[in-house]
Amino acid sequence: MLRWSVHLEGGPRRVNHAAVAVGHKVFSFGGYCSGEDYETLRQIDVHIFNTVSLRWTKLPPVRTAGSERALDVPYMRYGHTAVLLDDIIYLWGGRNDTVGACNVLYAFDIKAHRWFTPKISGALPGARDGHSACVLLKSMYIFGGYEQLADCFSNDIHKLDTTTMVWSLINAKGTPARWRDFHSATIIGTKMFVFGGRADRFGPFHSNNELYCNMIRVRSFLKEPTASFK
Repeated sequence: MLRWSVHLEGGPRRVNHAAVAVGHKVFSFGGYCSGEDYETLRQIDVHIFNTVSLRWTKLPPVRTAGSERALDVPYMRYGHTAVLLDDIIYLWGGRNDTVGACNVLYAFDIKAHRWFTPKISGALPGARDGHSACVLLKSMYIFGGYEQLADCFSNDIHKLDTTTMVWSLINAKGTPARWRDFHSATIIGTKMFVFGGRADRFGPFHSNNELYCNMIRVRSFLKEPTASFK
């Protein structure tokens, strides 16, 4: 029988953060808290929850010797995603109130607690927030979100192959999931299940006539060239 077993306080107060399970620990990156400063550029904060001791710790800020090293550390943001592949957490997207949305790929080494920016190529997704990210084999899949440059909701699927560090846009057949942001996407087997989120009733552009989704869309990755929504 499933039941809630522990209620703890004292952790960071956050919404629109990103969290990743690493063994018996949960790494939480950034997020939004009312009253905090999201206009001044500062390093993203990293909190770690130990599920054995039931204690939170906060990593100290990274010491940056110069401007180049500083660019390897993401700024404080919300609406981003984070996924784990091997010993690396990949953080992508999100925004703050000064520079807006971001499409730089950041990587966090969970053993060395070190940030770096991998060299990437291919068709980079536009800067956005409120998207989703999930992993299949050695690839990260980005879906949806709110694109800053186009100023609209998205229903694109972008793939990052972490063996080659090449981005590509996936051309899926079938009827795609509606453009949206702040949804969830989960891969089970070779299928990605997209659920919930916020869209606009009249199209991909924001008209303040919001629509909240409760349908599940399935996208199969079993044979990528003939993949489709069902």
